[in-house]
Amino acid sequence: MKKKVYGGIIATIGFVLSPLSWWNDLFVNLPLSYLFAFPFGLISRKLFLPAMIFGYFLTNVIGLVLLHYGAEQYISKKDKFLSRNDLIKNIVI
Repeated sequence: MKKKVYGGIIATIGFVLSPLSWWNDLFVNLPLSYLFAFPFGLISRKLFLPAMIFGYFLTNVIGLVLLHYGAEQYISKKDKFLSRNDLIKNIVI
């Protein structure tokens, strides 16, 4: 039961960050991208836009990985959590 709740929470966070929800860009991903890019903008104004684009891309990728990870935890009949190698494999895929 604990694994299903954990998987459901992780999958929900992943869905909110992923590009699968139409409203997430304005309310979630762009503010997170801005927060990610802000320190780079303090270093140099030329770094702000590339860092914001990278941060936006990163939030979408992290969202998809968390959605996959959470769904796998929720559906899986095994009682173990994913290992570090499994997480790396999921990110590469």
